Amino acid sequence: MPAPERVPAAAAADAAAETAVGAAAGVQPDWQPDILGDGYVQHTLDLGVDPDGEGSVAAVLVRRETRADEAVHGAVLYVHGFSDYFFQTELADFAAARGLAFYALDLRKCGRARRPGQTGHYVSDLAFYDEELERSLAIVTSAHPDLPVVLAAHSTGGLVLPLWLDRRRAAGRVAPVAGLVLNSPWFDLQGKPVHRGPLTQLLRVLAKVTPKSPLKLPPSTTYGDSLHVSSHGEWEFDLDLKPLNGFPITPGWLNAVRRGHARLHHGLDIGVPSLVLRSDRTHFASSWSERADRADTVLDVAQIARWAGCLGNETTVVPIPGARHDVLLSESDAREQAYATIGAWLDQRHPAAATVVEVEVEAETEAADVPSPEDEAAVPTS
Repeated sequence: MPAPERVPAAAAADAAAETAVGAAAGVQPDWQPDILGDGYVQHTLDLGVDPDGEGSVAAVLVRRETRADEAVHGAVLYVHGFSDYFFQTELADFAAARGLAFYALDLRKCGRARRPGQTGHYVSDLAFYDEELERSLAIVTSAHPDLPVVLAAHSTGGLVLPLWLDRRRAAGRVAPVAGLVLNSPWFDLQGKPVHRGPLTQLLRVLAKVTPKSPLKLPPSTTYGDSLHVSSHGEWEFDLDLKPLNGFPITPGWLNAVRRGHARLHHGLDIGVPSLVLRSDRTHFASSWSERADRADTVLDVAQIARWAGCLGNETTVVPIPGARHDVLLSESDAREQAYATIGAWLDQRHPAAATVVEVEVEAETEAADVPSPEDEAAVPTS
């Protein structure tokens, strides 16, 4: 049986839904212009005092405004990864074309929500995110009553959401969530198995002694260089919110992630069908090369394939040949296959979210044999 969660986390999780209902009751979101410009607005969720002692915290919910000629049959709520924030407007447009209103959440201390003096992306327990997740879902549900909501997440967000959904399912609150799409979810710590146990034990100690002191890890801009227009990529994003070398990794945060991994490995039941997308190969390197554009340079994709079955319910895992860590920021051929795969999965399970254009998909549904990088571990940057 899974070990019980810590009391602070359990208390936060149990209270999150009740807090969300109270916060949403009779209160209209204060939508303001977003940094993405025309067609996007944001609403700040004040979350009160930070349980990790860094002042007051907030999260920011972003909405793509539905255009007059767009029908709405459901909604998507998206959550980013570590050293990341929402800027993927192509994903939002894809959802809108399928009749899905699009929302994205920048979690506390991340992206738009980080306040001066706060440790970027720091939480000592992933369950603390339940509050902004519940409140965001309540806003989406209020705007689109009786419509299904599909959740989507990338990397660390792909660990946060299943843990939250498992808690919701256990409390009998699955609806209105109808499905989950995970883009390279972080399901285990990279590196040799023989090293993971001792490192996890060390993190437990460091999390108590120096929880926010950055770990001394070798810097790498390999992944960032593969994405950003200033280097070898095609994507524009704010380097203050998503640095090329990522935010510093802290023991307290990484310890929280490892506890989340342990909970996942014991087995979850998220209560809804899931689609897991990943690259078909891993390439860990200290500097950019063309190989970095056709592989996951952050996570071990074999670990994603191994642990995806622990989500519970119906799980579909699709390796996308030549995909980057963020599959939806891959080069065009891999990206197109990823979107076609998501579209086909949505059509099968949520036919109301039908695209206005017929799409053909030729995606592998069998997990590919991929080399496991046992001799080195990447710095998690997403």
